[in-house]
Amino acid sequence: MDVLGDVVAVTRTGRPRSAHVRWHAPWGQEFASVPGSAGFQVVLQGSCRLLPPDAEPVRLLEGDVVFLPHGSGHILADGPERLVPEPACAPDDHEPYDTYASARVDRTGAGGAVTVVLCGAYRLDPSRAHPLLLTLPDLVHLPARSDRHPELRSAVRLLAAESENPRLGTDAVVPALLDTLLLYILRIWFNERLARGDATGWGAALNDPPVTATLHAIHRNPAAPWTVAKLAEEAGLSRAPFAKRFAMLVGQPPLGYVTWWRMTTAARLPRTSDAPLRSIAAQVGYTSEFAFAHAFKRMHGTAPGTYRRSN
Repeated sequence: MDVLGDVVAVTRTGRPRSAHVRWHAPWGQEFASVPGSAGFQVVLQGSCRLLPPDAEPVRLLEGDVVFLPHGSGHILADGPERLVPEPACAPDDHEPYDTYASARVDRTGAGGAVTVVLCGAYRLDPSRAHPLLLTLPDLVHLPARSDRHPELRSAVRLLAAESENPRLGTDAVVPALLDTLLLYILRIWFNERLARGDATGWGAALNDPPVTATLHAIHRNPAAPWTVAKLAEEAGLSRAPFAKRFAMLVGQPPLGYVTWWRMTTAARLPRTSDAPLRSIAAQVGYTSEFAFAHAFKRMHGTAPGTYRRSN
């Protein structure tokens, strides 16, 4: 798995949730702020307005995708002059979200124009938040354009088909498609920043071949006995220029990132595996279980065994 795929796999916890919602004008729905989550809205039919709490309304047309990487609260409505907000809801407020990967909701109104939206959320673990996600703005709006982002359009069409007509296997297909949607959104966002020449930090790091090669090496094999010299070899640079370049783009020294990634990976393994702690320690590069436990507690504030039992 590459760096971008790892960001999704490690940061997300549980299954992503979605709902296929049909509204009849006039309508409005408030979505509560949910720290530790990332939300999305995809307009499948019609149009609406997204009203952020501290910004101008955003007009959304059919095919538009909105990503809210920090779980920011917002309102969707058929128009700012006809706001009829429902009680604020979060992704787990409705029973279908608790049971299934997707749900169908029909909000009957006064029989006006119909708007269909695919709403959903990804639960994130704040303790494993990747700095790449932290660089995103509160709202990412990707307008529908028939000549751009065909892969994103394909993912939206597949999600719409599964949510409109659930069949055998839909509950397994939808989470995979939602992960795909998230990866496409991130890829498009960073590529557009690069095309405009305003990519900084992680956006620039992912477009820098030496640093990207190093990141892939770390993610591919976190247990390797990495040194700055070995990482510089992966980058094809001498030691000092590599260390300066890596720290400038990634935001921390090379070995600091190695330790952070090892501990972030180690925090996921107790939740997804029954492997003994000594095995988990070895998987992230520690031959001593004591040294592993010390590093884990320093980053996560608790011993790995306690962390496993509490999660």
